Amino acid sequence: MFARLKEDLHAIFERDPAARSIWEVIFTYPGLHALWWHRIAHWCWNHHMKWVARFVSHLSRWVTGIEIHPGAVIGRRFFIDHGFGVTIGETTVIGDDCTIYQGVTLGGTSWNPGKRHPTLENEVVVGAGAKVLGPFTVGEGARIGSNAVVVKEVPPGCTAVGVPAKLVKCKDGTPEDRRKETADRIGFSLYGVSQDMPDPVARGIDAMLDHIDALERRQDELEKLTRKLADRLDEDTPEIERITDDA
Repeated sequence: MFARLKEDLHAIFERDPAARSIWEVIFTYPGLHALWWHRIAHWCWNHHMKWVARFVSHLSRWVTGIEIHPGAVIGRRFFIDHGFGVTIGETTVIGDDCTIYQGVTLGGTSWNPGKRHPTLENEVVVGAGAKVLGPFTVGEGARIGSNAVVVKEVPPGCTAVGVPAKLVKCKDGTPEDRRKETADRIGFSLYGVSQDMPDPVARGIDAMLDHIDALERRQDELEKLTRKLADRLDEDTPEIERITDDA
């Protein structure tokens, strides 16, 4: 148990530069409190004490502002930063080393029993205000941009942004390679986004502007050729008129 607690604390210091001391983290981080409450509630849920589990979960929500259903399965070194307004549904499965920010919803789109909520594989980052809705998988190392609405599967190593979310970047290689590349380029990407991450709408506008620019360049070339042809015809006109008059 103490090993898990140490892992929780280490994960926070690793991912939050604002963390200054162990006591500060233990007493003032609601995401950590919600995770500890959830472990109690999840144990009760798995031991057929459903009402007790829901009551513990309710207390946790009241204290932390984070709602985690006791049936949700959460892996190791999970970090909820800031956390207020986070909602995690009953059949959600979260892998190891995942990070989510405030206002995130891991929800369902159906009232049918069974698997209704998403599965996050290892090392997924979900940005502030994002909504991941449905019983699909977000692959290992994927990133969900802030305020994105994700309603379909995200492949491993990809980044999804927008409403509805679109894939804007996918990286190949092993998880270790992806981590090294990200660390070398931008460090830990806060809120699941980075300064150089493209926006799908902006990309569409850029493509349209590039197309317009290409058309304008072709039009300029055609105008130049037309003027040259007109000048050539003007130069040849007197000679043509002379030949006509002689005839």
